[in-house]
Amino acid sequence: MLKQSTSAGLKRTLTPLMLWGLGTGYVISGMYFGWNLGLEKGGTLGLAIATGIIILMYLAFTFSYAELACAIPQAGGVFDYAHQALGPRWAFIAGMAQHIEFIFAPPAIALSIGAYFNLFLPQIPVAAIALAAYLVFTGLNIIGVRTAAVFELLITILAVAELLLFAGIVLPAARWEHLQQNAFPNGVAGVFAALPFAIWFFLGIEGVANVAEEAIEPQRTIRIGFGSAILTLVVLCLLTFTAATGVAGWEAIVYKADGSTSDSPLPLALGKVVGAGHPLFHLLVTVGIFGLVASFHGLILAAGRSTYEFGRAGFGPRVLGYIHPRFRTPSKALLINMCIGIAALLTGRTGEIITISVLGALTLYAIAMVCMIRLRLYAPALARPFRAPLFPIAPATAFLIAMISLVAVCLSAQGPTLAYLTILAVSFLAFLWTRRGRISL
Repeated sequence: MLKQSTSAGLKRTLTPLMLWGLGTGYVISGMYFGWNLGLEKGGTLGLAIATGIIILMYLAFTFSYAELACAIPQAGGVFDYAHQALGPRWAFIAGMAQHIEFIFAPPAIALSIGAYFNLFLPQIPVAAIALAAYLVFTGLNIIGVRTAAVFELLITILAVAELLLFAGIVLPAARWEHLQQNAFPNGVAGVFAALPFAIWFFLGIEGVANVAEEAIEPQRTIRIGFGSAILTLVVLCLLTFTAATGVAGWEAIVYKADGSTSDSPLPLALGKVVGAGHPLFHLLVTVGIFGLVASFHGLILAAGRSTYEFGRAGFGPRVLGYIHPRFRTPSKALLINMCIGIAALLTGRTGEIITISVLGALTLYAIAMVCMIRLRLYAPALARPFRAPLFPIAPATAFLIAMISLVAVCLSAQGPTLAYLTILAVSFLAFLWTRRGRISL
């Protein structure tokens, strides 16, 4: 029997502007790096087609997921939604997919932070800077750092302004012939291979839905806050994509001088226009780091909460549900997540790390849309402070694109897929073994 969550103790304080800041801030690092590796797979046209498909998916997904967050305001996110809608087995799979997304995304961002700092401090290895970032921000979370929505809003405004300034400087130098240069090197197969990198443009926005129950006037606030956030991200995505690839062709922002792939495409594009020694180059790269840090810190925080809820509910080792007696934070969950993240970043394989995170996200999206449809049909009395429009077309569209993307990523990235499926299978078997006899189909 489905139960209804209550939120009597929650205080509604978030305005549309604050939700915009959170939604944009958690995701904005995707504009700074990672997506450019999709150009290597599909070229300019291949990644552009993949990005168009993914934009449609996120537009359909965002509001459907917000409805779930308002109806079931729990820290576990999709884990809690699936537990009510589909039962414990699917809840475990959904929760693990969410962990994988949130735990594997930060290492990729940390590597990009290292790459950006390395432009100014080439004597310090990228991995060392990334490791330092992990230690600092995990430590801040453990001792009880509280990133207020106002602070997140300010740092997000800086990051958005930086992207707009980047586009304003670089777009005049962009040329149509550069966009056409080797635009479709791998044909249709390249579109499918580029999908995980198109998703990276928007990965993480779903984490903000977990605070939807704290929004003032949910119907209006979520519609404006989430809608403006996804619209902002779409505009920034199109501007950044066009400006960066149009200045000298896609190869110029994928490969460094030594032929290796780059985790900092925007500085590469900007350097073609103003030169690496120009004051604007240093200013924009410095401000860009704030965007990376905002997403990095936010995802560490979200991962800690998700992992803590998993352990607290008994779906993972109980140690994950430990709360530090002095700082009142999930310190052990944060430390375990950090160790996994550091192990991933030390591989130096940003593309593979992104793909594993994307596989988790796509699994989460598909299961969440099934939960949303099932709860609408079988739990009509569930209180819904916010009701998503275009039901069932929107969740069905998001589910279909997520499933097609999931299959495409699995077929085009077999190594990361094997690693992802192994993590899911081993953890699920361990879950069944430890809870045998206590779970019904």
